[in-house]
Amino acid sequence: MAGVLTATAPVLLAALGGLLCQVAGVFNIALEGQLLWGAFVAVVVSDLTGSAWTGVAGAVAATVVFSALLSGPAVALRADPIVVAVGLNLLALGLTAFLMRQIFGSGGTYSSPELAGLPDLGELGLDVPVLREQSPLVPVALLLVAVLAFWLTRTRSGLRLRAVGQHLDAAQAVGLRVSGYQHGVTLVAGALCGLAGAQLSLGNVTLFSEGMSAGRGWIAVVAVMLSGVYPGRLLLACLLFGVAEAFGFRLQGAGLPQQAADAAPYVITLAALVLAAVARRRRRSYEHA
Repeated sequence: MAGVLTATAPVLLAALGGLLCQVAGVFNIALEGQLLWGAFVAVVVSDLTGSAWTGVAGAVAATVVFSALLSGPAVALRADPIVVAVGLNLLALGLTAFLMRQIFGSGGTYSSPELAGLPDLGELGLDVPVLREQSPLVPVALLLVAVLAFWLTRTRSGLRLRAVGQHLDAAQAVGLRVSGYQHGVTLVAGALCGLAGAQLSLGNVTLFSEGMSAGRGWIAVVAVMLSGVYPGRLLLACLLFGVAEAFGFRLQGAGLPQQAADAAPYVITLAALVLAAVARRRRRSYEHA
């Protein structure tokens, strides 16, 4: 179970940002690039300052700025968010590889005994069996699911955000600042991706490797597509990936090739997406029957 939570946390944090954007009517597929950028900045800042928490703060701040590159064109200029997001994903991949060589003097993977990682909850005095070996960002991710579910359904601002995504013209007609809501959630999504990247590079491991997001941002996008605008369903979808990744590690330990073990989470996620699409089509056919 501990391995499942470790694998789930980065995907869940990024997916929560994607869900917020989905609720506001912004289809954000830049989660992969934002997560990678957050992971890189977290390691750089932690390495420079010797503080993992400063690395987390730096990752959040830098990824918020990075997400503005999506918010500006997609919201203010009404550019196609998918095209902009694809460009940002490519930018993050190339920029992190370039800056890694400039800052650390080499490519591939950077790790150092002096690189400060996030402490385990056990080290902080929380001796709960499942959470003992987790970083503090893991329970934060789980708590944010409940907070977001409450906010979207029980608060005025959350209901207004849902109105912006579901009935854009009506929201504008009653005087809601649609662009303000969409800008805001896109930047918040960037902050959550910064947390996800910090968890990946300072919590799950203590290193940075080129392309280490390894499709987790895309898995987060799939989780948003599976869950719609329901945080509880989002948690289940992300846990499915966590179980699949833990299962992949078991397969690798059983002697299967690493490539097969690495592919297991993505195969299972793809299968879940296909099954959800089939179920949705059948439900629509029953409604029209």
